[in-house]
Amino acid sequence: MKKSILLFFISWIFIFQSFSQITDNETVLRKNEKDTLTGWKTGGIFAITGSQTSLTNWAAGGENSVSLNALLSVFANYKNGNGAWDNSLDIGYGLLKQGWGKEIPFSKTDDKVDLLSKFGYKAFKNWYYAALFNFKTQMTPGYKLPTDTIKISNFLAPAYVIAAIGMDYKPNNHLSMFIAPFTAKWTIVNDSILSAAGAFGVESGEFLKSEFGGYIRFIYSKNDFKSPFLKNISFTTKLDLYSNYLKEPEKIDVNWEVLIAMKVNKYITINLTTNLIYDYDIKFPSDLNAAGVDKIQFKEIFGVGFSYKF
Repeated sequence: MKKSILLFFISWIFIFQSFSQITDNETVLRKNEKDTLTGWKTGGIFAITGSQTSLTNWAAGGENSVSLNALLSVFANYKNGNGAWDNSLDIGYGLLKQGWGKEIPFSKTDDKVDLLSKFGYKAFKNWYYAALFNFKTQMTPGYKLPTDTIKISNFLAPAYVIAAIGMDYKPNNHLSMFIAPFTAKWTIVNDSILSAAGAFGVESGEFLKSEFGGYIRFIYSKNDFKSPFLKNISFTTKLDLYSNYLKEPEKIDVNWEVLIAMKVNKYITINLTTNLIYDYDIKFPSDLNAAGVDKIQFKEIFGVGFSYKF
């Protein structure tokens, strides 16, 4: 607990000394040839990857399967003098079916909506005063198994809202660190069944949980490597850390994403994405603890498919 409090205290010292704003390189492959010093800069990317396996009289065994993953990422950034306003929307969805039987349903492999808006005004050098708003949720119900009828998640169950005021440090176009000592976080569970079960950290029967704490958002993105071996590689990593001042501040929420993309040609790419999450308020069933236990969550998606940049 002392270490986590010290970490955020040191961050706040930096906050009150100087400030910053950055254009978030939220996803790789976001590039606009018509970049200007002032005005709007817009663009985006759509990518779809899939795989299929069919086995007939296959002695080694196995199972037929088909999978599909889609990603839409768009941005609209505005810059005028010392002020900048950055907006991005990332939507991802994936499905998997194992077996050809009609009675076998598809199951989700990905489902996310991530909306980010950040405004900043330059203080001096690499530091900017900044305010951030972030909204995350999913689009469709989730089930533990494809054949289950009891939902474990749903649209707006959960949804996470973060509003933060702090500083953004950006020494170059690849690196950004947003540090906010004043951060409000809301967890929404807009489903009566999940709310009654106290899912995602809300009190049983409640649909909203409010927190106040400190927030750090680190982003590194690079798609202009000079090495011939890496020139077609794009790399982005994002790390979000949040500590609730009001309850167990030593239990820091972690959300770490990594995206690596390799461009084969104009329309074909190879993508690898990973997402690691730790949230003390999200409990998993346990035989040793009736209330459940917190665990590290991890997701990895690898795909080869079509992409289009606009």
